[in-house]
Amino acid sequence: MLAEPAVASAPARASDEQLVAALRDGDERTFRELYERSYPMMKRVARGYVASDAVAEEIVQDTWMAIVTGIERFEGRSALGTWMFSILTNKAKTHSARERRALPFSSLAPADVEEPAVDCDRFQKDDEAWPGHWATPPRPWQKPERRLLSLEARDRLKEALAQLPERQRLIVVLRDVEGLPAEEVCDRLELSQENQRVLLHRGRSRLRALLEAYLDGADA
Repeated sequence: MLAEPAVASAPARASDEQLVAALRDGDERTFRELYERSYPMMKRVARGYVASDAVAEEIVQDTWMAIVTGIERFEGRSALGTWMFSILTNKAKTHSARERRALPFSSLAPADVEEPAVDCDRFQKDDEAWPGHWATPPRPWQKPERRLLSLEARDRLKEALAQLPERQRLIVVLRDVEGLPAEEVCDRLELSQENQRVLLHRGRSRLRALLEAYLDGADA
């Protein structure tokens, strides 16, 4: 089993063609650099599908085994990163499905129900002064960077992310945790720009709603 990298290195980026050729040649240095650079994001994405860090690590290990054994069949019809990401998400979905089968059916919610991202009661009604405007506006998050450094806040954030529908959770992780640009997210997930924007907005709105009570309590 591959060891989790303690500190990710920052090697010069090679082209996809160079990386594929080196991996096919069994270049251990190239493999190690690519592994160390990719591991943190892969683990965080996998963690969004399953209930524990241990299972997320197992998914990443399985993904790298598939990458190593399947690199000869890589045809270059997509970017190397996109191909690797598709392997990761497929394996994460498989593990997630196994976990769901182990739960009572009544405990499962629909994956991506079309429902308002924010409770309708938060907006003014048609007979009020400003229909459609905030009745109870979101409270500003004071110094969020300070709170998000605390272990408690990180745990709350993980719990809130886990409650998002799958596609929303994945896009929020890729955009807001990993910092990937919209174009790259669309490419990796094969989404249109419009779909990506809608899912990101819904995910952020639901995440904010889930965290709002905690952050309000921390301000008190």
